[in-house]
Amino acid sequence: MLRFYHCNHSVTDIDRSRAFYEKEFGLKVMREVNAYGGDLRLMFLGDGITDFRLELTWYKSHPQPFELGDKEFHVAFYTDDFDATLAKHRGDGIVVKEELEHRLYYIEDPDGYQVEIVEMPSE
Repeated sequence: MLRFYHCNHSVTDIDRSRAFYEKEFGLKVMREVNAYGGDLRLMFLGDGITDFRLELTWYKSHPQPFELGDKEFHVAFYTDDFDATLAKHRGDGIVVKEELEHRLYYIEDPDGYQVEIVEMPSE
């Protein structure tokens, strides 16, 4: 049996990204790995409800922004309070696209990754 484990975002400032995901989504550090004499840091963030993790990866040798191509890759979160979550993110100035007829929108994290927020189905 296979199960989802994590998705990865390579970041330029791992502590800034951790703080962003803690503030905007309530994620907490579940595991941290330091390797290669400090040249690589991995941080696995979780929601405390599911086993899925967002892995933040920082390379000392890559301080410049990463090329994100067409930004077709993204991670998505459900929210059980769509209107309040959207209002919070609008207030934080991070909403980049809204599709309100579908009850979803996108924000952008500090490294330019898009994150989708979707209203949790009522069923």
